Amino acid sequence: MLDRPNDNLPRGTICIEDLEIGMTRALQKRLTDRDIELFAEISTDHNPVHLDDAYARDTIFEGRIAHGMLTAGLISAVIGEQLPGHGSVYLGQSLTFLAPVRPGDLVRAEVEVLSIDHARRRVALDCRCLVGDTVVLKGEALVRAPSRKFD
Repeated sequence: MLDRPNDNLPRGTICIEDLEIGMTRALQKRLTDRDIELFAEISTDHNPVHLDDAYARDTIFEGRIAHGMLTAGLISAVIGEQLPGHGSVYLGQSLTFLAPVRPGDLVRAEVEVLSIDHARRRVALDCRCLVGDTVVLKGEALVRAPSRKFD
């Protein structure tokens, strides 16, 4: 195995050799109408609960909500950009949606290292999204972390 020089690692990467249980990273994003419209176009999910005020008022949500997977995408952003960061490979993700996210909500996505399997370069991560103090989404992710050593 060859060592990769530290200065060649992409910015935002924490290699598996440097990860520690309990390490956390987070980001915040205000989800806008434009975000929801763009996600609908990209995903082809045009469910009117996301896009039509009149329709959404008559649902259990009593108003429009963001796509659950749009909210979950913020977890992907934390994993891909911060923890472990560039070079991470998603292996799995569990998600439980606990409360709706509405247009204009400020969502905080948080990721925490639960366990590290150095031999297989696998990292289990606790994941959650919050709006204020309300947990709107929780789950776990399993990723293959980047390493300073080549395979």
